[in-house]
Amino acid sequence: MQLQRLAFAALALITSTVLHAQGPIWPTKSIRWIIPYPPGGITDNATRMVVQKVAEQTGWTIAVENKPGANSILGADIAAKSAPDGYTFLTVIAAHAANATLYAGKLPFDVVKSFAPVSLVGIAPLIMTANNDLPVKDIKELIAYAKANPGKLNFASSGSGTSIHLSGELFKVMAGVQMTHVPYKGSAPALQDLIGGQVQLMFDNLPPSLPQIKAGKLRALAVTSAARAPALPDTPTVAEAGLPGFEASSWFGVLAPAGTPPEIVNKLNAEIAKWLASPGAKEKLANVGANIAGGTPEDFARHIQAETAKWAKVVKESGAKVD
Repeated sequence: MQLQRLAFAALALITSTVLHAQGPIWPTKSIRWIIPYPPGGITDNATRMVVQKVAEQTGWTIAVENKPGANSILGADIAAKSAPDGYTFLTVIAAHAANATLYAGKLPFDVVKSFAPVSLVGIAPLIMTANNDLPVKDIKELIAYAKANPGKLNFASSGSGTSIHLSGELFKVMAGVQMTHVPYKGSAPALQDLIGGQVQLMFDNLPPSLPQIKAGKLRALAVTSAARAPALPDTPTVAEAGLPGFEASSWFGVLAPAGTPPEIVNKLNAEIAKWLASPGAKEKLANVGANIAGGTPEDFARHIQAETAKWAKVVKESGAKVD
């Protein structure tokens, strides 16, 4: 009997050790994935694509919740205040990093300390377009025109504080020109006014702008990324076209509440990486205007810190504000 008890004790110890080594048994219930933007937009579509693929790979139940408001702050705050138990995740884009400075002293969370980075998923170039009546054909001509006509150029964006808005502010600072920012509620009305001539310029994501460019309704001046966009191989980068060192991209990734167990963070990171490495992932991301990024949680942490510092400098130098 004594030997039997010892055998059971040894088995229990071994089982406990194996389970501990494997990490917590997770998930045992539905996972909540917060998108701090409205349904139907690029961020929503990109997130749902990732969620669907992860769910297919794992069999996990993942419920997506759209929590738009205050330039993503509402949804991010819900995630930041959620239990760090592995059952809440959050999609963030470049605006998350910019919010640290745009809303300095007003945020109910810390953009870095309140979250555990999971993975950067995609990076998307923006396209700089001009109304066809604007008498410039490239970046050098645009800068010359802006300097000769200070304050006469307006640039549209899909909203204050977005990477689209701040790319324009970065351009102003680096080119030394004056332009007025005109924020809209989304790309569609901004593009409509750009085509109509109410505004002269816009930085935008590729998917909404590409059909207008191909139809000849807008003039593509340059892409904002470090490399040319595959969808517009003949369109130079801003840096190539006359403003060396210029680089601005939209991006999206996944965060969890700070304190989420590293085992869970790494498990989700591995599933995202698995999909990104699969056939078809590149094409599917391209459909939302993004290129594959990926990387470790530590890579994403460094990316957020670098982006936060970069946009802080742009906001302060340009005087950019949110309305």
